[in-house]
Amino acid sequence: MEIDTRQLVADLNALLRLRTTVTAMKLFETVEAMEAIPRIRRPKAKHTTDQIVGMAARLGWTVGITADDLVGQQCQAVIGLAPRDDTGARYVGVWHGDAESAAARQQALTCVPHGRYRAMAVGPLDSGRLDPADIALVYATPGQMIILINGLQYTGYKKFDWSVVGETACADSWGRALATGEPSLSLPCYAERRYGGVPDEEMLMAIRPADLQKAVEGMRALARNGIRYPIPPYGVQMDPSAGMGASYGAKG
Repeated sequence: MEIDTRQLVADLNALLRLRTTVTAMKLFETVEAMEAIPRIRRPKAKHTTDQIVGMAARLGWTVGITADDLVGQQCQAVIGLAPRDDTGARYVGVWHGDAESAAARQQALTCVPHGRYRAMAVGPLDSGRLDPADIALVYATPGQMIILINGLQYTGYKKFDWSVVGETACADSWGRALATGEPSLSLPCYAERRYGGVPDEEMLMAIRPADLQKAVEGMRALARNGIRYPIPPYGVQMDPSAGMGASYGAKG
């Protein structure tokens, strides 16, 4: 199904009042295919993937990279541009107190399998330059995010079980979503916040555009039922009967 990404983002912003650009991410099997994207920027220095994503989410740029543009194997591996390091030796004494913990964390990372892809690009989803995008990245506050999740669950309900690997949380978001196709929520890690510019209050959902469209349709239905963002505080000392009665009526 072809998705009108411009309309999708407009609907999403109308429903959630997002402050950060909804970002498309796409993997490429050849560097030439990535470089053929209109108005694509190429880095002139080494960066983390967090920074590349931040250029799209915070600045509205369309940026393409290869493994050579990224600062290390960890960034490369999550998006399938290098094999995953299963030892984690460089993280001992930094993020972990022993080699066993470092190795366990590395082996817990969900990464795109290495070998197929040679490049990656990100850019504003509504620009259409990366259509069809592999995934969309939605940065949102917890209040916005729960309404988005409620929209996903409005029909075809599914319980979501998400992981927290700790540092390298991009494996929980875009790594997992690219590898599995499943909506993937993360708490952006230290590196994402320090290098990628993610503010304290934001979480990240990596999700296929088709699932994002489903979430929008669900949020529209919730809005008709009186459940929408922003969520108005009712008052901690108030009798909730009137508010709940408006939602549930005679259902009790």
